[in-house]
Amino acid sequence: MGAINQTVAVWLLILLAFVAANLPFINNRVFAVWQPKSLISSKAFWLRALELFAFYLLIGALGIAFERWIGNVFTQRWEFYAITFSLFVVMAFPGFVFRYLLRRA
Repeated sequence: MGAINQTVAVWLLILLAFVAANLPFINNRVFAVWQPKSLISSKAFWLRALELFAFYLLIGALGIAFERWIGNVFTQRWEFYAITFSLFVVMAFPGFVFRYLLRRA
């Protein structure tokens, strides 16, 4: 990752986190890829929440990879993961509003 500096990596990670956080709410495919026949109408909320957690883990792994390419990987305690998951859920708010709170005419 020699050509990409730290600032670009951070902003890219934030953008990818925003997209990944909203992805479970803006489509009915499982992990945005698979459309099972049993889910033709809509996914259940628990499945969307499971996808949100899986995307959080994926973005976290990508963040660790960016950190490894740029320099040292710092060890984190549980507080870091609680805060970053909370921020990830806040990033999912626009998708949640779109799916559950907007009235469809």
